[in-house]
Amino acid sequence: MTIEENLKIGLEKLKKKKIEEPRKIARLLLCFVLKMRKEEIVVYGTKELTKKEEEEYQNSIQKLEEGYPLQYITHHQEFMKLDFYVDEKVLIPRADTEITVEEVIWYSKNKPKNLRILDLCTGSGAIAISLGKYLPNCEIVAVDISKEALKIAKKNAKQNEVNNITFVQSNLFEKVRGTFDIIVSNPPYIKTGVIETLEPQVQKEPILALDGGGDGLMFYRKILTKAGTYLKQDGAIFLEIGYDQKEEVVNIIQETKEYEEIQTKKDLSGNNRMVMAKKRSL
Repeated sequence: MTIEENLKIGLEKLKKKKIEEPRKIARLLLCFVLKMRKEEIVVYGTKELTKKEEEEYQNSIQKLEEGYPLQYITHHQEFMKLDFYVDEKVLIPRADTEITVEEVIWYSKNKPKNLRILDLCTGSGAIAISLGKYLPNCEIVAVDISKEALKIAKKNAKQNEVNNITFVQSNLFEKVRGTFDIIVSNPPYIKTGVIETLEPQVQKEPILALDGGGDGLMFYRKILTKAGTYLKQDGAIFLEIGYDQKEEVVNIIQETKEYEEIQTKKDLSGNNRMVMAKKRSL
């Protein structure tokens, strides 16, 4: 069959599954399989596919039908204008998280010195690598409990030519040494009982990166209980939060009595997405 014929079949299957933007997705998958640009797909529409190419394309379509995220099939996700490799071992970086990264960059560029930054729950390395790319003079430590996730994060650092990151396998602060000007984290924050109600694509992502405990706040408590010890005197902490967690996370911050100047930031959809707080002056 030709490119056009395969596209038509793929499009119809995706439509039946009510997958958003089926035409765009069908083309992206075929571009990935054939290693062609979308313009070439149009120009060479009558080109015949090999049996192997057809099978790979149809297998990819089937994975989408079964609820696999497109990014896990193509192993590609753009974040902060950088290209990240992703698979089932790491959370897919999302545009909402760019809000937190942009705030850290803005905060850092207004400081007179090169900073030391700690990224907890780094996953694919999206936050740490983006900061490393746009703040090349900063020293960054990226931490994750998952050895497999760290392998992917290292791969992404190399792919994006970022060399100012030290990767550490650690359960949060367990193996972290020294103090930092900034601590940043996008921790797991989905309530355990809610995970099974999420979209099929999200449920394919690692539970370790989603599950925030019964109330979704477990990691905020763990991080904020110890973060003050690892922050320099004028340090600040930046935390991504769920759209409905602003008040609860702010309360946890206030209860520690270690922070001041608490600020929040909304994402492009108008949802509260980030909380920032400065370590309280002595």
